[in-house]
Amino acid sequence: MFNINEIAQFEAVRPQVRAYMCLLLSRSIPNYLPDPKITVIMDALKHIKKENINFEAFYILDKSGVQISDTLTKTKQIINQGTNQSSRAYYYKAVRTKKCVITNPYPSTLTNELTVTASYPIYDEKKRLRYVVCIDIALKEIIKFAHPTGLDTVFGYSNKVIYTLFSAALAFVSFLLFFHGIKSISTYGFSIEKLEIKQMFESTILITLSLAIFDLVKTIFEEEVLGHHDPKSRDIHRTMIKFLGSIIIALSIEALMLVFKFALIGPEKIIFAVLLLAGVTMLLFGLSFYLKSTDARRNREE
Repeated sequence: MFNINEIAQFEAVRPQVRAYMCLLLSRSIPNYLPDPKITVIMDALKHIKKENINFEAFYILDKSGVQISDTLTKTKQIINQGTNQSSRAYYYKAVRTKKCVITNPYPSTLTNELTVTASYPIYDEKKRLRYVVCIDIALKEIIKFAHPTGLDTVFGYSNKVIYTLFSAALAFVSFLLFFHGIKSISTYGFSIEKLEIKQMFESTILITLSLAIFDLVKTIFEEEVLGHHDPKSRDIHRTMIKFLGSIIIALSIEALMLVFKFALIGPEKIIFAVLLLAGVTMLLFGLSFYLKSTDARRNREE
């Protein structure tokens, strides 16, 4: 059974994993030699296998994508030379980019577990492709390697407990705001004619704040407790945007209520409502700048 959480964690550490594998392969296997020897490459792979016992499999493809070596695994050597792997991502991506690559997770034919492959193209001195070296690594092992002090440690579990407590406290606050928001208008029952505009405004503000806090609780619990991270999502900042939007709506309603109130009972105090509206306008400009800057940064990263 595949774990979506593990895939998300892998995407977060993918650049570091690729950098490590590229360094390991380039340091161990000679490249751009007059005549790269497959025996030398196999010896290098056996050395890597000895130092990294958690790697799943090692094998070599020729320039056409046909496997020309047996598959070295943790415990045995599988004879499957002649298998055409030219349609596999670890072959054509390495050939196309001409550098070490890391594939997306896929089901391994050896273990039926999620696996990623690091592939490394080997060239001769005339920069002609000769071989593609491949190393399979179980996704679970990559997560352990990239997060040696992850959720399996005491610190990790402590963080989960702390965030759970904070989430529960904020959820309780959200429930109280919602309860009082409904209570402020439900006391009138079906007597709509007795319902005052002030109570309607106050109820709307309380319910809006309740929704904003609930969205915050939802994000904290999913990311920090359940670990549902999605670093490539274009909605990565949606919680902050929704929270600020809810606050702006609540303040706008409050300012509108003050305008009506002061216009009737104290026109000299209407300046305070105007100042509140000015503050709401500044928040809108700030939110607009936030959206523009995050979009610009995301475009640069892409």
